Amino acid sequence: MAYSTDTVAILGLGLIGGSLARALRSSGFSRRFLGYGHREQSLRRGVELGVIDSFTLDLDELLAQADIIVICTPTLVAADILRRIVPRLGEAGSGPVVTDAASVKGALRDAALEPDGAMPAQLVLGHPIAGSERSGVEASRADLFAHHRVILTPEQDNDPAAVELVRAMWASTGADVVEMGVDEHDAVLAATSHLPHALAYTLVDALAGSERSADIFRFAAGGFRDFTRIASSDPVMWRDIAIANRDALLQAMDLFSAHLGQLRAAVAAQDAEQLLATFSRAKRARDHFTADLAARHQGKAQE
Repeated sequence: MAYSTDTVAILGLGLIGGSLARALRSSGFSRRFLGYGHREQSLRRGVELGVIDSFTLDLDELLAQADIIVICTPTLVAADILRRIVPRLGEAGSGPVVTDAASVKGALRDAALEPDGAMPAQLVLGHPIAGSERSGVEASRADLFAHHRVILTPEQDNDPAAVELVRAMWASTGADVVEMGVDEHDAVLAATSHLPHALAYTLVDALAGSERSADIFRFAAGGFRDFTRIASSDPVMWRDIAIANRDALLQAMDLFSAHLGQLRAAVAAQDAEQLLATFSRAKRARDHFTADLAARHQGKAQE
């Protein structure tokens, strides 16, 4: 089955959607970029910035014009959009390939299955592991996905040609594209992304409510700024993620809470051996992760 790549439609022209359009234009993957969303001002700004060529507020018009549709809205909004799009999709090859950039895949898969219990052949769910604490089309940049991973979660009913098209699209941005099951994706992202964001928001919120908050923030050093940087991310997006990935996030929270409880007990008991063991294990794990990441980036640079 052959699919065209002439026109890419971006639903939700923020940091991710705008950066994808910029990257695909820069790589020459597509010729025309069409925007869609509920904030006409952002869409007009996208045209002014040269991120998209035009926009529409009509979903049927979008489906008629687009060869590839990428949903780049917050997770719960993306699920609602899929509920509207899926009944309008025809047979594989007769309409656009649809994909997304949401951080939770289970909620979108469930939304896609609602109409008739089958995954549309040309709907390939995906998630770029890239971002910034900044948001909006003004923050978009063409190199956002370079040297970052994009996870695709194809289903058995997917048209292999549609999967390969989505893979090629992301690869053209400089990303490393991998595949993973939906449930595994949501569990891994709950631990590596959703939990850290929840912790950063909670820490800042707790300290901001402290009677010593003025001094805490006045004298905060680099470590505090580094750890809490992600608390400047879009609250609406992270609210949606927490709700959509509730079960996996709760499991990650429970695991962390258990370890934090053990650490608290070690501090209370002045258990130097236990504290050193915990900190040493964490350092080894973090150093290994950093070395692996550096090696991956070096390998990409040499390609």
